[in-house]
Amino acid sequence: EATLDLAERRRIRSAIRELQRQELERDEEALASKRFRTERGSRRHDDKENWPRSQRLEEEQQTALAALAQQLEGITDVEELTKRLRAAGEYEERKLIRAAIRKLRAEEIEGEAPSPCPKAVT
Repeated sequence: EATLDLAERRRIRSAIRELQRQELERDEEALASKRFRTERGSRRHDDKENWPRSQRLEEEQQTALAALAQQLEGITDVEELTKRLRAAGEYEERKLIRAAIRKLRAEEIEGEAPSPCPKAVT
């Protein structure tokens, strides 16, 4: 836009278009080389080899969580549960402990609530 010569403007625009086309080609080549890396296939193979191991670990974790749930059923002290909550490292463990705390507090509230008045017999 700084020049008034239309022919020069056309040359500048065509040079800009050519640069943009070249940049697009470079980007497409980079994407294509990333898509077809050989590492990706070998990583999938590794995942298949590790799958039984990860499944076994998950089953062990489920067993441990079931055992923890059994232990939590026997605890009736909110403070003890709170200590366990602070010491727990896994999300699922904390989730179970918080549920046990909520259950105990709900039971305490139900125990404190006055029972409904029996109807007077006339």
